[in-house]
Parts: sequence; C-alpha cells; structure tokens
Amino acid sequence: MIGISTSVSIRLPDDLADSLNSLSETIDRSKAYIIKKALQAYLDDYSDYLIAQERLNNKNDKVVSSDAMRELLGLQD
Repeated sequence: MIGISTSVSIRLPDDLADSLNSLSETIDRSKAYIIKKALQAYLDDYSDYLIAQERLNNKNDKVVSSDAMRELLGLQD
C-alpha cells in the first residue's frame, strides 16, 4: 500500500532556491527528494532537542557525570 502524499507550497529566498537547484543537479535527485530528506533530518534533530530540554528541566531526572558513566560502562582507564 502506497502512503498518501500531501502537497505543500513554500516560498524560498532566491539564494536558497539556487542552492537547492544546484544540489539537485549535482546529485541527480529531485528538489522534492532533497527537501523531504532535509525536513526529516530537521524534525528528528528537533525532536531530540526537545527531549533533551525536557530532561534538563526535570529536576527529578538524575544527571550522571562523564566519569560515572565511564565507570558504569566499564571504560575507566
């Protein structure tokens, strides 16, 4: 079963559009492919960032020092 796609229109500054066109030609991939890959990477990174922020702000979440983590992983010198 093929997933349903949604069309989204955006306006890009000329310099960004030029970079996208150039990259598309260089790697012989569509602009849509590049935009989808870039957006997915951004959303993954942003999701990780939000989780990290939440953990940093959670006073009940135990912080482990790098030395303690090395010890826990058996990586002590």
